[in-house]
Amino acid sequence: MFSFSYKVVLLFFTLLFATNIQAQDFQGQAYYFSKTTMDMSRWNRGGKMSEAQKKQMEARMKPWLEKTYILTFNKEESIFKEDEKLEGGPGGRAPSVWGSSFSAGLQYKNIKEKVFLQDQEFFGKQFLITEQMAPFAWKMGSETKKIGQYTCYKATTMRPSSELNFTSTNNRGKEKKKEKIKEESVSEASKVKVAEVKVAVAQDDKEKEVEEEEKQKMVEVVAWYSPMIPVSQGPTEYWGLPGLILEISAGNTTMLCSKIVMNPEEKITIKRPTKGEVVTKKQYNEIITGKMQEMRDNRGRGSRRY
Repeated sequence: MFSFSYKVVLLFFTLLFATNIQAQDFQGQAYYFSKTTMDMSRWNRGGKMSEAQKKQMEARMKPWLEKTYILTFNKEESIFKEDEKLEGGPGGRAPSVWGSSFSAGLQYKNIKEKVFLQDQEFFGKQFLITEQMAPFAWKMGSETKKIGQYTCYKATTMRPSSELNFTSTNNRGKEKKKEKIKEESVSEASKVKVAEVKVAVAQDDKEKEVEEEEKQKMVEVVAWYSPMIPVSQGPTEYWGLPGLILEISAGNTTMLCSKIVMNPEEKITIKRPTKGEVVTKKQYNEIITGKMQEMRDNRGRGSRRY
């Protein structure tokens, strides 16, 4: 339940800004800093990595774990994209095909039409990921905090962990690998004891069950939104709150708004992306999985030549 004071504040800000939004061609830009934490122990199995090697690995991963994004929005539409910076030069790296293929492309939302589009390149091919926007089951709270000059309110929702990373393929790739292991184990049954094969298959099934449970594990998403900017927009695919989302935390990633420009002097046109092969999110993930499996198979065949 909301407190009476929260309702009064929300109504006040909504009435205060509603007239201005209706009276002008309203537009804004919000800059977000995104940081993802990673358990480095997964790269240090056996404890053979020195502290210097760990720091070197962290430095290499930093461009993928810390990024800046820009959300350009109006009353109905928004464009969310990475603030691209040239990484070449002293100590830097030029953008790679690998990096661009696994970084989320420009994302377009139309909250009136409930349309989500993502302009995505994958190994030189252009895709247009198209989805209908389903509303988030936000649980509103009365807890507040300041983000810059804006008073923000807390809201939470739950999502399956498998949906938190748009381009994640780890689980799906492992499942296909496990299926292959199982097939090879059965085909080799004539060369080993039947009991050993049964144990191997049983262990494989158990691991698959654990991974499936992990995929369906529900993770809390925490959003902080401000009624002082009464638009139902937010970073990446998040939306549906009575104010702009200035901070979002989901899984091991947090996005925090560091700067807001309201009604910039130079108007920016929000264009709906149209180019690329039209696919759903599910179809795109299947394409990624297939490509990754192909790369693993090719690498395996190459290693067996020597």
